[in-house]
Amino acid sequence: MDANISNITPFRQRLQGRAKLYELIRNFFSDRGVLEVETPILSAAGNTDPNIESFNAPFHGHVDAGSRERWLRTSPEYPLKRLLADGVGDCYELGRVFRNGEAGERHNPEFTMLEWYRVGWTHRQLMEEAIALVEAALALVGHRVEVVIEGYRQIFLDELGLDPLHAEIDELRKPLAPYNIEPSGLTRDDWLDLLITHKLQPAFPRDRITVIHDYPASQSALARIRPGDPPLAERFELYLGPYELANGYHELNDAAEQRARFERDNARRRERGLREMPIDEQLLAVLERMPDCAGVAMGIERLLMCMAGTDRIADVLAFPFSKA
Repeated sequence: MDANISNITPFRQRLQGRAKLYELIRNFFSDRGVLEVETPILSAAGNTDPNIESFNAPFHGHVDAGSRERWLRTSPEYPLKRLLADGVGDCYELGRVFRNGEAGERHNPEFTMLEWYRVGWTHRQLMEEAIALVEAALALVGHRVEVVIEGYRQIFLDELGLDPLHAEIDELRKPLAPYNIEPSGLTRDDWLDLLITHKLQPAFPRDRITVIHDYPASQSALARIRPGDPPLAERFELYLGPYELANGYHELNDAAEQRARFERDNARRRERGLREMPIDEQLLAVLERMPDCAGVAMGIERLLMCMAGTDRIADVLAFPFSKA
C-alpha cells in the first residue's frame, strides 16, 4: 500500500481516516477494559429534549410486538443505562444516531456518536479520559493542542465580565444585541446558551481543547445536582477549537427526579407548539439500580472535521444527507 500512496484518492483517504479513528477508539477502550456493546436504533421512547427533534417510523407487524410508532435514536444513552442497571459495568457504543432537521454545512441528520460510561467515576474523572481520547485521535494526524479546563461561572466572568449564576436577563442580552435575536419565548438558560454559541465558542482557539464544567442547576439535563450555594449540575462540555465535541455527566439515578425532568421537557415542548415525546418507562423502571457512574457522548464527525482541518461535515462523510 505504501508504494501506491500517491494513487490514493482524497475520497479513499477520507474513508481511511474514519477507519483509523475507529480502530484507535476500539483499542483505547480495550486497553482500559471497557466493553463494546450494541443497542437498538429503533425505540418505543423518544427524546424529550425540546431542542432536539427525532425521526419516527411506523411499525406494521403484529401488535404483540409492542408500540407501532418507533423513534430513531438521537443517542444510545437510555439503553446503555439499562445495561448498566443490569450490571454490565464499564461500556461504550460507537454507532449511528439521527436528529431531524439538523442539516447544513456543519450538521448531518445521520451521524456517528461515541458514548461511554465509567462505573464509580465522577464527571471530573471522565473529563480527563475524554481529553486523553481526543489527544490520541489528534496524534494520528500529527496534531498537538493545549488544554484549558475552566468552571462554567469562571469562564463567563473571565471572558464576558458576567456572572451567569446571578446576572439578570437584561444583562445577559446586552452582548447579543448585534445579533438581533428575537426574544419571544427565550428563557434565562436560552440566553446563557446563546452567549456560549455566539460569544464564547467562536473565540476558542483552534489549537486548544477547552473543557467547561459544573453548569447551573437549571441546565442539569440528565446530570446530578451537587448541593451548595448555588447548587451546580455535575456536567461538562468539551470543545476542540470552536466545535463542541462532547457532553458528559455525573449521571442521575433518581427515577422520580428523572421523570420530573422528562415531564418538564414535554411541558416546554407544548409551550413551543412541538409534539410531546413518549417517555422511556423502561429506563425509569431500572434507573435506581444503575450504579454511581459518569457518562459522555462524543460526536465523531466533529472530531474527524478537526483532524482533517475542515469546516464542512461533507468532507468527512462517504455520502452526506443530500446524496444519501
